[in-house]
Amino acid sequence: MKLGIVGLPNVGKSTLFNAITSAGADSANYPFCTIEPNIGVVEVPDKRLNFLAKMSNSEKIVPAVIEFFDIAGLVKGASKGEGLGNKFLSHIREVEAVVHVVRCFDDSNVIHVESTVDPKRDIEIIELELVLADLEVMNKRLEKLSKMVKNDKTLQAELSLVQKIVEGLETEKPARYLSYTEDEKKLLKTFNLITAKPVLYVANVDENSISNPMENKYVNYVKEHALKDNSEVIVICGKLEEEISTLEDEEKELFLEEMGLEESGLDKLIRSSYRLLGLISFFTTGPMETRAWTIVKGTNAQKAAGKIHSDIERGFIRAEVTKYEDVEKYGTLNAAKEKGLMRLEGKDYIMEDGDIVLFRFNV
Repeated sequence: MKLGIVGLPNVGKSTLFNAITSAGADSANYPFCTIEPNIGVVEVPDKRLNFLAKMSNSEKIVPAVIEFFDIAGLVKGASKGEGLGNKFLSHIREVEAVVHVVRCFDDSNVIHVESTVDPKRDIEIIELELVLADLEVMNKRLEKLSKMVKNDKTLQAELSLVQKIVEGLETEKPARYLSYTEDEKKLLKTFNLITAKPVLYVANVDENSISNPMENKYVNYVKEHALKDNSEVIVICGKLEEEISTLEDEEKELFLEEMGLEESGLDKLIRSSYRLLGLISFFTTGPMETRAWTIVKGTNAQKAAGKIHSDIERGFIRAEVTKYEDVEKYGTLNAAKEKGLMRLEGKDYIMEDGDIVLFRFNV
């Protein structure tokens, strides 16, 4: 799973990136301190892994991971190359979802590229640049298809879809705002449009606002905008997250408790990212390792087996499935099995979050 962190310069992207990856990315009080995207691999926190590893006496735990790309700050005119914009926009095309960081705090010591703090304007600047970048790509495609369809009528469906998207983009509508048939959705994926990617908004607030974010007027502007396509908004304080990232687990829990927070911004971000992309985790466990595997919700058992190894998918016989909740309740896999809670499932079984699986196969 690859997520691209975007936003105007100096909104807190690199601070957030450092907090969630502890990668030490450049973070400075001037625009474009990030040129090439910093890439950080983050482990997905999942307490279920600890229980299973202890149960199986596993030598190691292998959690699921997310890749975060800290993409340099975009500015007005990025789609025309302003502020190295074309280079930055190409980086966004490589990710599966966009994390849009919006500045929601006042601080005269931190320069704002537009001089004032205005989340509504800031979001619109970024969104327009992404729309214009996609429009340029789709206009070229439209021109090419219009010529080709004369000799190949099978391209008519693609041409119609491109025309529909171009019309939307021309009215400054991101591609994800439009509605599509199932066939159109399949075609749309091949276009790799930035504005078709799902978006998660991150409202970056100051330390005083984190306990009562609804009292921050800027956060409400972000939430109002996100309603346009039912995108999710999470509120974090980048500065606090940097502090939290340096603490040990016990210190972290105490710190969050003192701040009146149930979880860190990282945990919120990862949970929201999973929802955004429709992802779930299943587990394999044994003496060698306990591991979490990430799949798309709706994946069948045979396809899930392929995440582990293509041979297991190819020679799939059956899956022995036990729910995590049942194993936790009775203490071990064997105890849950004795209660009749382990099921034998075929290749068409649709995997569920928290399934503990042993795949039987023959090649």
